[in-house]
Amino acid sequence: MQEQKSLERLPEKPRKGLVLVITGEGKGKTTSCLGMAVRAVGYGMKVLMIQFIKGSLHYGELDGAKRLAPEFELVPMGKGFVGIRGDSLPFSEHVEAARQALSAARERMLSGKYDVVILDEVNVAVHLGLLDVSEVTAVIREKPENVHLILSGRHAREEVMELANLVSEVRNIKHPFDQGIEAEKGIDY
Repeated sequence: MQEQKSLERLPEKPRKGLVLVITGEGKGKTTSCLGMAVRAVGYGMKVLMIQFIKGSLHYGELDGAKRLAPEFELVPMGKGFVGIRGDSLPFSEHVEAARQALSAARERMLSGKYDVVILDEVNVAVHLGLLDVSEVTAVIREKPENVHLILSGRHAREEVMELANLVSEVRNIKHPFDQGIEAEKGIDY
């Protein structure tokens, strides 16, 4: 009978805060960020996720975040999907929400209270013209040395990817929507 080894913790080392970009046309970018958040919380790290697009609907991650509190804080600051799915808000309101979200992310990232800061769908905010890419790259350049900064969303700009230590692309190969299957609770939202 084979003896089962116990899991050992790696020795502590000074943290090198990374910049990670999760982009691409496939499903799973926010889910990947949430997985990293759960992992970080498992090590006692304090995680902040600011959502740049989501904010008008209820998503399962809102309730999941409450279960991981106080180590994980999720702050939806968007006004919802821009220009689609019944969006009747003026574009200027979406722009203002994105600017407030980026300002809050910067302030809290610099506060020293968080080990990991996730800017969920920030790449989409840039792509839609809610933020200028220079505003986002300025925040990346201000990142404290020991903070991990994760930027998610489709259409990541080259300027953002150049500043990253890691860029992962989620590719769509097959999707239930293509088969006429609507979004599923717990999987899609």
